[in-house]
Amino acid sequence: MKKSATRYFLGLILVSLMFVAAPVIAQDESAASDKAQANNPLANMTAFNLHNYYIGELTETEEDANQFWFRFAKPFSISGGTWLLRASLPINSFPTPPSGSTETGIGDFNVFAAYLLDTGNPALSVGLGPQLTMPTATKDELGSEQWSAGLAHVLFNAGSPKYQYGYLLTWQASFAGEDERADVNLGSFQPFFFYQLGKGLYLRSAPIWVYDFENDSYTVPLSLGIGQVIPRGKTVFNLFVEPQFSVADDGPGWPDWQIFVGLNMQFKGD
Repeated sequence: MKKSATRYFLGLILVSLMFVAAPVIAQDESAASDKAQANNPLANMTAFNLHNYYIGELTETEEDANQFWFRFAKPFSISGGTWLLRASLPINSFPTPPSGSTETGIGDFNVFAAYLLDTGNPALSVGLGPQLTMPTATKDELGSEQWSAGLAHVLFNAGSPKYQYGYLLTWQASFAGEDERADVNLGSFQPFFFYQLGKGLYLRSAPIWVYDFENDSYTVPLSLGIGQVIPRGKTVFNLFVEPQFSVADDGPGWPDWQIFVGLNMQFKGD
């Protein structure tokens, strides 16, 4: 993807976000619980998210990249226990050495199932369960060509109407795949914090810190963004933009800076 086209697309998204969010900023405060739970990855409702990371520069290169994610979450019950299934599929657009040409296509499919623990506190959500990544990339350069499995642990605290916080902790390692490709052994920690400004407008930070145990490399970004929650009938829309900047990294191919733009949709039941 050429830089000019990518930046045009990103700018179009940002302008669209401003036009959609502006009319609702003047609304009366309502549906406080919807707004507090809008960023809860363990919310007990079906959700569909569209997330885009425009990576302005990759470490040890001057190339840009893009990653667009489709994410679907669905709660379900087994033997009286509640689980949350989350499935994620990326569309990757990355430069490929040595030519530097950009390849675009589907990346590796990831799914995890988190068992929702009974904490005794309705404001505190905690989940723990297995995850699996499948080598579904349409081009070799856009995926690992490895089957990987591991664990996912999620915590979200919505005890305050003013701010919410939590984290997503994951680890996975490869167990099968193409012999000529590198093994996978990755850990990631995503802290998130949301500060409510009122009328559905909020500040946010949700960077992802990653450590590659196989190559002894890492990335630690920090971020600050803004979002708008818009309840509409039985759907809660959540639009946001969040610039992220690396403050510590080692190794090639990590984002030096990126812009995270998203639309989350939660669908409430009857």
